[in-house]
Amino acid sequence: MQATYLMINFFSAIVPFLFSFYPAIRFDKQFRAFFAGNLIASVCFIAWDILFTAWKVWGFNEQYTLGYELFNLPGEEILFFVCIPFACVFTYHCFNTFYTIRWPAKIERILVIVLACLLLAGGLAFINKAYTAAAFISTSLLLLALEFVFKVQWLPGFLTIYPLLLIPFLVVNGILTGTGLEQPVVWYNNAENVSIRVLTIPVEDFVYALELMLFNLFFYEKFKRVFSARAASAEMRPHQTSPGR
Repeated sequence: MQATYLMINFFSAIVPFLFSFYPAIRFDKQFRAFFAGNLIASVCFIAWDILFTAWKVWGFNEQYTLGYELFNLPGEEILFFVCIPFACVFTYHCFNTFYTIRWPAKIERILVIVLACLLLAGGLAFINKAYTAAAFISTSLLLLALEFVFKVQWLPGFLTIYPLLLIPFLVVNGILTGTGLEQPVVWYNNAENVSIRVLTIPVEDFVYALELMLFNLFFYEKFKRVFSARAASAEMRPHQTSPGR
């Protein structure tokens, strides 16, 4: 069915969108921060997508898309970079609303260093595999930058809930890569990855998803602080009254 990819995007985002207005959650108040940050993150990943599609690292099955394209990418692929991050940032927001997740600083640094080194080693070991090298090395560098350059405070919280995000990820990416379908919605050139799959999902997708979420959260948190500061400044600004006669 040509609407398959569109429906995957729709059902990934519709429930988080509806629950965004729930009084105890009110993620709708953060829509502006999310969409501002998502715009920047999406531009980066769409540029990556355009390049890898042109290089035949991956591609899309026209049987499952409506045929509307931008820079040789299906419109549904563009929507993917909005709908999936929206659902994930919504989940992150919910956990932060109800729980405070903190790690000892030493544990956080050790985990980030170990994870970054493993990813970097994997990327360098398969430097001739475009998808493996690009995803592993860039995610490794991003983790180190977030921890030691930008010194973000939200990394432990996100890394804690990331395993939970992998549950819907297995469903969504499973369908996209062919689980339950005659053919995959998104196909991969196995010459450009290590050919290790979980169900039908290339192992690189797990790292790619991690990087996509980290990018979105970084800009989301940045814009959330900016907009919160502006709102606080506006509230503190004294009201001007016209002089009496």
